Amino acid sequence: MLARDWFYSERGRIGLDALVAARSAIYDHDDSGSRARATLTKLGIQPGWRIADIGCGQGTLACEAAKMGAVVDAVDIAPAMLALAEIQARDSRVSLRTQSAGLLSFNFAPDTFDLIVSEFTLHHLPDFWKAVALSRMFRALKPGGRLFLRDIVFVGVPDGAERDIAQWADFNIKNHDFPREDVATHMRDEHSTFGWVIERMLTDAGFTLVSADYHAPLHGTYLCRKPDAAGMQ
Repeated sequence: MLARDWFYSERGRIGLDALVAARSAIYDHDDSGSRARATLTKLGIQPGWRIADIGCGQGTLACEAAKMGAVVDAVDIAPAMLALAEIQARDSRVSLRTQSAGLLSFNFAPDTFDLIVSEFTLHHLPDFWKAVALSRMFRALKPGGRLFLRDIVFVGVPDGAERDIAQWADFNIKNHDFPREDVATHMRDEHSTFGWVIERMLTDAGFTLVSADYHAPLHGTYLCRKPDAAGMQ
């Protein structure tokens, strides 16, 4: 049997914790709490639901879910981010169960969660490992449970890359205060893929794809369901 040295290292992607913490404002803005509440309300969460936020960042969505009565596991590969999530939970007077792990290393029993949320995290993995991560999340959901996934994806076709990427870069620089060098780094060094590839990965992992929304340049939002025990989609 092969040694585990072939396994992809998520921790090699996080950089210095101080840099991660300093850049956290890129992902969490002043209105992030209201946006998280709107997302959770749309997803119809109920008190007592088990929810995992994998790639939780500063923990804004995880804390909002806890405020709504959910039992929440906040997972992030970067210790600096988990520390910020724990501070936010303390300040919000809610309880989170935190785990220093990533999409390939989180430790949950099968059939545990009513909802898994993962936002702007999957693109850190090459495509093979994206599929592994989606399969792991599928197993962690209860039958009938849902996955809410948002990420940076390519909606167009390869021969439109110059046009699409320029549009996306301009959108993020103007609307989200991304430094130009961060946009360039993402295109050069990250592992975003095509929306149709993500959709195929989701269905091959066993999910029913409820919706796929490509509402902003190079952003994709997916709502998926794990079929229940009777095979209902």
